[in-house]
Amino acid sequence: RSAMDHQPKFFENLSGTGKAIGVLTSGGDAQGMNAAVRAVVRMGIYVKAKVYFVYEGYQGMVDGGDNIVEVSWESVSSILQVGGTVIGSARCKSFRTREGRLQAAYNLVQRGITNLCVIGGDGSLTGANLFREEWSGLLEELAQKGKIDEEAVKKYAYLNIVGMVGSIDNDFCGTDMTIGTDSALHRIIEVVDAIMTTAQSHQRTFVLEVMGRHCGYLALVSALACGADWVFIPEYPPEEGWEDTMCVKLSENRARKKRLNIIIVAEGAIDCHNKPITSEKVKDLVVQRLGFDTRVTILGHVQRGGTPSAFDRILASRMGVEAVLALLEATPATPACVVSLSGNQAVRLPLMECVQMTQEVQKAMDEGRFVEAVRLRGRSFENNLNTYKLLSHKKPDAELPKTNFNVAVLNVGAPAAGMNAAVRAAVRVGITEGHKMFAVIDGFEGFARGKIKEINWGDVGGWTGQGGSILGTKRTLPAKYLEKIADQMRTNNINALMVIGGFEAYLGLLELSAAREKYDEFCVPMVMVPATVSNNVPGSDFSIGADTALNTITDTCDRIKQSASGTKRRVFIIETMGGFCGYLANMGALAAGADAAYIFEEQFDIRELQANVEHLTEKMKTSIQRGLVLRNENCNENYTTDFIYQLYSEEGKGVFDCRKNVLGHMQQGGAPSPFDRNFGTKISAKAMQWISKKLKETYRKGKVFANTDDSVCLLGMRRRNLVFQPVAELKTETDFVHRIPKEQWWLKLRPLMKILAKYKTSYDVSDSGQLEHVAIHSPKEAETGAI
Repeated sequence: RSAMDHQPKFFENLSGTGKAIGVLTSGGDAQGMNAAVRAVVRMGIYVKAKVYFVYEGYQGMVDGGDNIVEVSWESVSSILQVGGTVIGSARCKSFRTREGRLQAAYNLVQRGITNLCVIGGDGSLTGANLFREEWSGLLEELAQKGKIDEEAVKKYAYLNIVGMVGSIDNDFCGTDMTIGTDSALHRIIEVVDAIMTTAQSHQRTFVLEVMGRHCGYLALVSALACGADWVFIPEYPPEEGWEDTMCVKLSENRARKKRLNIIIVAEGAIDCHNKPITSEKVKDLVVQRLGFDTRVTILGHVQRGGTPSAFDRILASRMGVEAVLALLEATPATPACVVSLSGNQAVRLPLMECVQMTQEVQKAMDEGRFVEAVRLRGRSFENNLNTYKLLSHKKPDAELPKTNFNVAVLNVGAPAAGMNAAVRAAVRVGITEGHKMFAVIDGFEGFARGKIKEINWGDVGGWTGQGGSILGTKRTLPAKYLEKIADQMRTNNINALMVIGGFEAYLGLLELSAAREKYDEFCVPMVMVPATVSNNVPGSDFSIGADTALNTITDTCDRIKQSASGTKRRVFIIETMGGFCGYLANMGALAAGADAAYIFEEQFDIRELQANVEHLTEKMKTSIQRGLVLRNENCNENYTTDFIYQLYSEEGKGVFDCRKNVLGHMQQGGAPSPFDRNFGTKISAKAMQWISKKLKETYRKGKVFANTDDSVCLLGMRRRNLVFQPVAELKTETDFVHRIPKEQWWLKLRPLMKILAKYKTSYDVSDSGQLEHVAIHSPKEAETGAI
């Protein structure tokens, strides 16, 4: 990067004055498209550009007239929580012809629109790129026909295009997650959870068919998230003779007292001869060979429906704002780009590079180069596949290595959804690596009391979908039980520890490593996997359980907003959990479309509260007569929820009335979201592999001895990678008084919420704006890679 980049770049200095932006949704619909539309409209208006809806996708662009309309701030109110797309999407034959595109260009020029934001799949984006390439030629032709004057040809000489990928299949290369994928997974998992209870009752086998004609992402990730017995995807066809292998596996599972089998089939599944494998075919096979009672459920369009998940709303809102920034900075020389997410980093990628790579995958599959196809899909797909293969099939005991190491797993802190998925993955990977696995009941306190038992492969079956902590968890720290815990470690000959938990787990590991001088028993590899709804663990951008809690908050806020819309002129003040960490309040506010969020990390005073009241008073004069304010439980010891409620009630007299709501422990419960199941599964499997590596490194003269800092680590997700960090090194990054990291990535998203709620704010956009290239990773990278 050049020296110029050291001065931060602020979006206030980017102006949209005199620019007109058209926004359209095209191709199959996906949940979260509305959130993207809303963000584009509001950010566009915020930077003083004109924004137009193009109704019914490209069809509306060709038809013109009422299909292209200038919109206001209020036009996109209340669409955040609605699935699908409110501006409509249609398949359009005429746009595929030059005539159609000529008409579309004419309709745009009439309104002075030279910036397009296209939300759709690869087909829609390819069409947009062609349109851009032809633009000047189309204008010339319009001028020759006398439809527009030479002045217009000069004035509107260039068309800028930015794409966002809205597709539930997650089939677009270059983007970790496309808008709608997470919501589709929510629908699939809801169905699987429901089916599991009935299958359990009747000892049935269920074959579920999920969407994905050319991409197996949904099938693969839902199989991983529900612990399915078998999965069929187009990128990884089963080997010759798979029929026998599958039937053997299903009957083994039944013999192990497993009452149900779940088989997931992607609609585009094929065998190694490129012949389709259908759900009916799989069902017939199971019935003929095993005589199991088998049912088929085809999920179909259920997967496209329903309200968008919190993840999709935040993703789409971030992408929408980024898309407008990209349009403001676009020049005739910059290629059409796609805004996308890599890890949790917003990036811009050249549109055609992504499209070409997406087509490469299809080509590889058509030609039977399946290993290549999986690699082209990207790191996270490959990682999902490897993890699934690792966890779904138990090797016969004779084939397992024997290491003679004992590894203990425990939960520490408050319960978080996804902890059980993490325990399951740890146990199964541990057994595969040849260790004997032990489960500790009730955290460090249970450990001291000797509540520890061996745990086997079958014991953790069906755990991924269970909320809370099955092993039991306590907040107690180990310091006061060191002697007893050391005894238990010695008695059970524990050679490594895996701790799954929140801030207490981190403090616990610090205490155990400090006690190494006194107790040799603690000189073993120890690893922590962050799991807490508060997401306040240093060293990781995400922790297991936070996504589930965020969805709970978002769902509740949706209901509350609906109630407020009915009564009109009502403001709700909602208190969220999180200790001193404002993650849930801030991200919940972004996902629910709140007017303000009070958090500890950003100090506020009475003037700020006053400004918020005035802002809401102004809002009540518009057509949106409701307000939503989130407050983190510990954001300020004097400005309590009651205080803010009373202040708002007094100041809003005659303009609006107030209600308050404390969400409480419902944020810790519930079935884990697909993200938490997956994140928990993958991060925990990786932690277990690290333990195996460390055990080999530290095994000397018949015993394990590890006393260096790098043998007590926390595994966290940082920007784009999973990283092992010694807990000793994380000390400097931690505010121990308030139990939060000193620097938190999501604070950068704070201005986003304010912009979308119409507050004047400063927004540092130095991170964005670098056009990157689509990297095809080397196979080695997949191991260290993203989740």
